[in-house]
Amino acid sequence: MTLQRHSLVCLLVLSSLAIAEANERVSYFRSDQGVVESKATLPTDLESAANVVWRRALPPGNSSPCVYSDRIFVTTHDGDELATIGINAKTGKILWRHPCPGGEIEPFHTVGSPASCTPACDGKNVYSFFGSYGLVCHGMQGQLKWSRKLGPFQDEFGCSSSPILVDGKIILNQDHDVNSHLIAIDKETGSTAWKIERPDSTRSYSTPIVWKNGDQTQILVAGALQLNAYDVKDGKRLWWVNGLARIVNPTPVISDGLIFMASWTPGGDETERISMGPFADAAKQWDKDNDGKIAKTELPEGPVLVRFFRIDLDQDEKLDAKEWAKHARVFKQAQNALLAIKPGGKGDVTDTNVVWKYRRALPNCPSPLVYGGVVYILKNGGILTALDAKSGDVLKQGRVAGRGNYYSSPVAGDGKVFVASERGVVTVIKSGRDWEVIGEHNFEERIMGTPVIANGQLILRTDNAMYCFGQR
Repeated sequence: MTLQRHSLVCLLVLSSLAIAEANERVSYFRSDQGVVESKATLPTDLESAANVVWRRALPPGNSSPCVYSDRIFVTTHDGDELATIGINAKTGKILWRHPCPGGEIEPFHTVGSPASCTPACDGKNVYSFFGSYGLVCHGMQGQLKWSRKLGPFQDEFGCSSSPILVDGKIILNQDHDVNSHLIAIDKETGSTAWKIERPDSTRSYSTPIVWKNGDQTQILVAGALQLNAYDVKDGKRLWWVNGLARIVNPTPVISDGLIFMASWTPGGDETERISMGPFADAAKQWDKDNDGKIAKTELPEGPVLVRFFRIDLDQDEKLDAKEWAKHARVFKQAQNALLAIKPGGKGDVTDTNVVWKYRRALPNCPSPLVYGGVVYILKNGGILTALDAKSGDVLKQGRVAGRGNYYSSPVAGDGKVFVASERGVVTVIKSGRDWEVIGEHNFEERIMGTPVIANGQLILRTDNAMYCFGQR
């Protein structure tokens, strides 16, 4: 082979590898684990107009920005219309906007939205999920390629788990009151690759993550009571860890060979537990008409009546022994904790793979953040706790500027951690074992979606607009 021909072959191989690598790059909710090693300086002062690259008014929606190269994609809810919007990341200009195919808007929580799920993108297509309808695939220029009806689901809180992309598949987990499942969909055609029922799962809203174990790729799904691992090829359940809350919102994080999983729901602390007791005892006390069921009208005020909709699986306004037993088990086994887990194994690995636990100051919705060997968790009220990632030892705990509830997850880059409260207060923190607050700004606009650091800039969405902060 001549030198010239050898050089040409090498160039072609390298080009092919570069194209393959580019084609494999994907973006979806927390696909970066919330951490970006940004070489650019991220602003501390979000109040200064000099740090605002652009602001774009948008209809509301709780989805986070999905950033791919010079494009940003979000979903919106405006009246009876659900839509996907494509935005130029450099200018904030709206490039295209396409409504979701028609259908009835699903029920959703008062602080939620039927546009809560973050889109996913592979550089070729954009994949949006709406619980009211299902999956919609658009090209990068906004052209509709296919749609797949999947919803709505039996859940008065709506849907929040977002689609992820791996090995040519869209992975979507939907844990609701009935028919919970994990599904893999061919991203080119919208057809089902495989579907795994999750009959023991009750409603949860965590987005799955990907873990590569040598040649095997696994999908990690955090749901009620358990973290499960599935083989991406066929959906086979491989291993699991018990010890999660009865409703799980945060997404797991993988760092330095460990999975960090936080979950907290009322009634799961050892000092304050919800208990339903045996059905026979409850029926003896409340089944006034002796029909073998407990009607909604027969129940007194309390935790069961408050949660009646989710326990009444067949929606007949009465609870039978099977419905009662399912949720009594969930309340009994629920545990609130931050777990550090060694991934891998077969079957139940709870006793062997949990490295450490922490049970205080836990987040309800925000996912953990691991940055520089430190685990950050954010509790409602603005309580930020930093723990050593290897040992679980508490390094520092304090309160940030924003009070009230937190739904957005923390993100980090350039030695800074950014946290955003529902009320619209963003706090900038100097990262480290002895973290400190170095900036804060009240947008006076509700913030539900998680910010994204991309292209050396901070992309943040409020109820009213999307902002881009950083160097112009």
